[in-house]
Amino acid sequence: MQGSFVRYAVIWVLILASIYIGDQFVRDLWLVGSEPRVVAARGELAPAERHTIELFQNASPSVVYIFTEGAVVSTPQGRARQSGTGTGFLWDASGHVVTNFHVVDQARRVRVRLFDETTVEGRVIGAAPDHDLAVIRLADTRIELRPIPIGTSADLKVGQFAYAIGNPFGLARTLTTGVVSALDRRLPTASHREIAGVIQTDAAINPGNSGGPLLDSAGRLIGVNTAIISEGGGSAGIGFAVPVDTVNRVVPALIRDGRVPRPGIGIVALPEDAIPGQSGIAIERVLPGSPAANAGLRGADPRSGAVGDIIIAVDGRPAKTLSDLAAAVERAGVNGSVDLTILRAGQRSTFRVLVVDVAGR
Repeated sequence: MQGSFVRYAVIWVLILASIYIGDQFVRDLWLVGSEPRVVAARGELAPAERHTIELFQNASPSVVYIFTEGAVVSTPQGRARQSGTGTGFLWDASGHVVTNFHVVDQARRVRVRLFDETTVEGRVIGAAPDHDLAVIRLADTRIELRPIPIGTSADLKVGQFAYAIGNPFGLARTLTTGVVSALDRRLPTASHREIAGVIQTDAAINPGNSGGPLLDSAGRLIGVNTAIISEGGGSAGIGFAVPVDTVNRVVPALIRDGRVPRPGIGIVALPEDAIPGQSGIAIERVLPGSPAANAGLRGADPRSGAVGDIIIAVDGRPAKTLSDLAAAVERAGVNGSVDLTILRAGQRSTFRVLVVDVAGR
């Protein structure tokens, strides 16, 4: 009986081996993919895909690639000319291009590559470091130019779709998508002021995207991509854009006058931590003939070291930093006024101070 079991076992093993070998033979003979495969029907694109494609096709002709050349500097490898790249977009059909100030800062030569791959010389005609914005005028405007549609940032909502088009790492006209992650952020600038109302987005923004447009789902400009927060220099999903309402106010002034007014009251503030335990803006100096001087504000006494006036509120709102004051002065605008609550020798007083263009003084 034991011999019968062994025979049956051997037979079953042979049957299974035959099936396995036969299966491999059939697969190798008939099922191997040695020829191009038949393409499966894709069907219609999803509505969201069609919308994104159409948005990019409509907006990308308005986006430009900016090349800059700076001064010749000495390097360990010898003397070399500084260069940089960035993004911009067409503001009007007259050849004005908007970008970030930091893209063209110190540039001695600017060239702009358009959608049709034409490269045109450009000239910076206006800059607003306080807003990190600049305007380039194209030397040749005989070519067809398509200005970007303008939206508004006043009614943006967190969660809205956002689309960024730019030239990250030299890769021309790259589209990234995301949402409006937050609103009313503040962003420091190279001029030691802050841009108010900044839009935060998780649409990927990388080096080279600077100056490019941030669009809403209607394909309208809602911001100018300007900065990222990143430890490694690449996108970490935290990007920032100058709000379009600021852009729409600043750019026409740059085109018209080459500059924008810089609202101020004529004070020099001490560092924020100069008076331990004291919240507010400590005035170091009041500029002679300034609105602050005319209103009676006082700075610190350099001989006795006595503390000067400390601004603790502006227009009834607490003011803890110079940025709070700058934002209030910006809201008031040139020829407007602000009500400053001052702490002087432990006593509170209120002063109304005129706002002037300190850049023009």
